[in-house]
Amino acid sequence: METAIEQGDVKFGIEGGIATVEFSHPLSNSLPGRILAKLADTITELGNNTNVAVIVLKSAGERAFCAGASFDELISIKDLETGKTFFSGFANVINAARKCPKFIIGRVQGKAVGGGVGMASAVDFCYATKFASVKLSELAVGIGPFVVGPAVERKVGTSAMSMMAINATEWYSADWAKEKGLYAETFETVEEMDEAIDTLAKKLAKSNPEAMRLLKGVFWEGTEHWGTLLKERAAISGKLVLSDFTVNAINQFKKK
Repeated sequence: METAIEQGDVKFGIEGGIATVEFSHPLSNSLPGRILAKLADTITELGNNTNVAVIVLKSAGERAFCAGASFDELISIKDLETGKTFFSGFANVINAARKCPKFIIGRVQGKAVGGGVGMASAVDFCYATKFASVKLSELAVGIGPFVVGPAVERKVGTSAMSMMAINATEWYSADWAKEKGLYAETFETVEEMDEAIDTLAKKLAKSNPEAMRLLKGVFWEGTEHWGTLLKERAAISGKLVLSDFTVNAINQFKKK
């Protein structure tokens, strides 16, 4: 039987210039290191694929977009290098999305926690349902949103990011996230959201790829140092996750 760390998958398909990437995990689409690596590689691969004009990033299931870091993997980390490597997985996904020359449309059908908020922040355009509330829960388990912080802050601003980071057990509604700029629009149903995504993706698939590539470069100006910055942030989280405080906090969370 597979452990939680071994479970999950990343799949993609290409149709009409639109690549759809779907990640999945039975524990509310939480992210073990193996899935993070596959996700970063898939985004990079599709960014270099001449048959792809635009990418849609989604997760499986109905009410959970992404539960963030895998608690099972977090609790298994026993040394600094392993911790740094695990948190670098989130850094690699964010940097893959940042450097991808194609626009990435996010599809957030349900709740996003921690790394899931980071992922929603790293796409270029994000649609969500009314169920897509957000939470940066890292401080509640003894760490902090260090790796995802730059992506979240870039999208919603320092004030909103710090509110989520400090009030780490609080859910912020999808409408709040839309008001802060994380979501372009929220929808009553998944069907309405998917229709809007399909319409936008088809428009972009017919747009000038060179213009889109250059425009994406403009949008991400000032983030060129993130390759180094996010690795440094991963080291901070990697050290914190080894503390007795964090180990105890994560174990308490797992019992809930």
